[in-house]
Formats: sequence, structure tokens, C-alpha cells
Amino acid sequence: QVQLVQSGGGLVQPGGSLRLSCAASGFTLGGYNIGWFRQAPGKEREEVSCISFRDGTTTYADSVKGRFTVSGDNAENTVYLQMNALQPEDPAVYYCARSWGYCGEDDYGKWGQGTQVTVSS
Repeated sequence: QVQLVQSGGGLVQPGGSLRLSCAASGFTLGGYNIGWFRQAPGKEREEVSCISFRDGTTTYADSVKGRFTVSGDNAENTVYLQMNALQPEDPAVYYCARSWGYCGEDDYGKWGQGTQVTVSS
């Protein structure tokens, strides 16, 4: 089946790090772009990052620039979001989603199941 399977969430202390994974199955990432989103209780969904496998473009929300890094591994058909210096405002359910090739073309039709990120001492 065509799906995105996420892993890597969990509980970390403030200032800690996590790496989220988004593994694609049933298709290859080369023709697509993958966005990372988060949604916290009482807040709107926010796009935090994007990576295009068509032109190599990566994007970041201002709130995560300098702390988060998105990357892709074609051999593993997987996208990663490295999250460093996690802050109390970062906890949310994080989702990856597929669109049709380029960041900025916001037609995300296939979504991962989401994974919880919690920051607490």
C-alpha cells in the first residue's frame, strides 16, 4: 500500500534532541516533496519544514530555523527531521505528508499517522 510510516517521537528534556523518521512505502520519494507539520492542542497546524526530491529545496519555519534539519535518504526511501535544542513550545503531534514534487505547491494528499513529541524536565 502507498503509505508514510512515522517513528522517532517521544519524551525529551528541554534542550534535548530527537530525530523523526518518515518511511515511504508503495512509492519512491524521488518524484515528490515531503512536508513536516505539527499541531499542538489549541493551535493551528503549522508547516515546520519541507524537502523536495525534485529540485533539492529545503524550507523551514522561522520558529525552527537553526534548530531543525530535514534530510532525505533515497536508498532507504525515508525522510528525517533532526530536532535539536527542543523547547517547551515545540511539543506537538508531528506529521509528515506527501505532495507532488515542489515545496510551496501545497497539495498534501497523503499523510503519515503522526507521532507525539513531548518536552519536559
